[in-house]
Amino acid sequence: MNAQEVVEELTQVCIQMRSHLDDLTERKDKETLILKHIKRFENTGAEIEDFPKSLEWFNVSEGLSLVQHLKGKIVLLDFFTYCCINCMHVLAELEEIEKKISIEDGLVVIGIHSAKFTNERSSKNVLSAIQRYNITHPVVNDVTLRMWNNMGIICWPSLVMLGPNGQPLAVFVGEDHKNEILLYARVMIAYFKSLNQISNHSLPLRPAYHLLSSFKNGLLFPGKLAILSSEHGTKLIISDSGNNRIVIATKHGEVEHFIGGCNQGFKDGSFKNARFNSPQGVCVLNNTIYVADNNNHAIRKINLTENNVSTIAGTGSQGYDHKGGKQGINQVLSSPWDVAIYHHEYKDSIVPVLLIAIAGTHQIWALFLEDTIWWKEKKYTAGTCAAIVGSGREENRNNSYPHTAGLAQPSGIAVAQEYKIAFFADSESSAIRRVHLDNGRVSAVCGGDKNPTNLHAFGDIDGKEYLAKLQHPLGIAWDHLNKQIYIADTYNHKIKTVDTTTGYCKTLFGAGKPDPMFSFNEPSGLAISPDDNILYVADTNNHTLKIIDLKNEKISTMVISKHDSNENIDKVFTFNTSINTHGGELNILFNIVFLNNLKLNVDAPQEWHVFLPINTWAANSLTGGLSTPVSVKLPADETENQLRITLNIMACTVDTCIPLKLSVLFNVHRRTDAAIVVTEEKELVVN
Repeated sequence: MNAQEVVEELTQVCIQMRSHLDDLTERKDKETLILKHIKRFENTGAEIEDFPKSLEWFNVSEGLSLVQHLKGKIVLLDFFTYCCINCMHVLAELEEIEKKISIEDGLVVIGIHSAKFTNERSSKNVLSAIQRYNITHPVVNDVTLRMWNNMGIICWPSLVMLGPNGQPLAVFVGEDHKNEILLYARVMIAYFKSLNQISNHSLPLRPAYHLLSSFKNGLLFPGKLAILSSEHGTKLIISDSGNNRIVIATKHGEVEHFIGGCNQGFKDGSFKNARFNSPQGVCVLNNTIYVADNNNHAIRKINLTENNVSTIAGTGSQGYDHKGGKQGINQVLSSPWDVAIYHHEYKDSIVPVLLIAIAGTHQIWALFLEDTIWWKEKKYTAGTCAAIVGSGREENRNNSYPHTAGLAQPSGIAVAQEYKIAFFADSESSAIRRVHLDNGRVSAVCGGDKNPTNLHAFGDIDGKEYLAKLQHPLGIAWDHLNKQIYIADTYNHKIKTVDTTTGYCKTLFGAGKPDPMFSFNEPSGLAISPDDNILYVADTNNHTLKIIDLKNEKISTMVISKHDSNENIDKVFTFNTSINTHGGELNILFNIVFLNNLKLNVDAPQEWHVFLPINTWAANSLTGGLSTPVSVKLPADETENQLRITLNIMACTVDTCIPLKLSVLFNVHRRTDAAIVVTEEKELVVN
């Protein structure tokens, strides 16, 4: 038999094995059954084809080979695509497995990225995903799905376990196989070690995560955002997902609070002591922020009066419940991705209900914040958390009965209170859909396909209903004044809109490909200002927020900043320059010179951020790469001011990278005899 035939047979055999293992109570009996299985398949003569040499690898210093690097290892091949929520769950399982059995012990995990969406084929995007999800094992980008096809893989995620000579021995389809994989791996290592076929050699690992921006005050893969309007003005609530924290900032980007620490965790308490794990959706009710704490599988509450964080739903561990109905902290959840408040009307009462887009079970849940009489007169007591829409099957199935409808990884949700509708971004069907909140009916808005089982109807086409095509949208916002939906069409790197009166979906902004400056790179979250004139965008892979002036159709980048003490700055440079009192333009270029063996890493973000001293000054952009000049226009004035520029750079040796923050201060003098246009080229010497 060839490898494909063996994998097909193993898939069925391992399903039957799973049932038999569940029937056994003694570990020794389970090991005996697995050993018998291994001996049956170890000599079939089937070996998988080695990794093609043309493929791009990550987390290693050289491409791996089954016959060279992996000879004598039990190899677990994880066929995944980085958009897939089930694949994300498997990554968490693999992390635990790798902590228990090391490469030197004999087990090697290798991710084979097999893209579903066109956007996912890009190695640069795969690298971003590896960094975002903290994947440390080797990953290869199987762009043409050659290995996928050769082995007969048909769904994500699929895992194939190979023996020390590259022979397929077990197949695991879907998630929740951690204990089973550990059992198989331990039996295989013990058996093949008895035959002197297991090697304890290491591999040429070189983790990619060191290229991540790690600047204390910057954003890292921001996921979602919301608006907090108060008597003190408009605030932005940002889920700084990569830094495992929530950021509260002014509309100008000045940070007021960091809530949580950069290290992941699951802990309630003060803003400083609380911990999150890749938080996503945020929403606001009065003086409270609700957070979809994704990797903690929990809903967290931030109390802005008492300045503390508490857990109100979820246990911290992933669950597989498709119904719910328990009190919040006793109710397991699975990857909550977004949250929104709906004010539910019943007779003469109005009560707030927290709607939760649960990506992991492909449903929408509700956390009833007060005693509520819901659809069909069903009563829920305060604190109850339950599924309200979706069967749990991954489909694009619309239906008048909410629990019969099928959703596909809902990842963004926005409430149109005046219409009693929740719009949601159904990412895996590449569609925007709606839930009618008076009765639970689910209907289509745009994108996707009429066939509810077709989750591959994606593209980039403006149009109405099913003629419109999106690609894995994650973010959505409701413009209540203009009755429009705004969409973060994530994998098309665009912002789109749907006119609800005509149903027409069209592109507003974006180049259709990643662009770090004036466009987007996998935007994931949206929020609209109270006057509906400004759209804020969480531009995830650019690690920043973009501001869209909807009236003037201009895009700018927000600089998220907190006043730095001298301890946070690695070196300060001060220069003097002069501009004509009648006004002018100051252009600045930097050349960084190292006095040791460091050099700038071309693969890491090297950026400057400008902080204007007064609002009459204007900059072409408040942030940019080192090759782009800082350009500031100054009005007529006779007063001296100081222009502050912060440079966030990544400097590397052969095997180590160090984040550095440089502060550059320009004392700008105003003179009648000074030039109108001044260009400063400054050499910054760093030791």
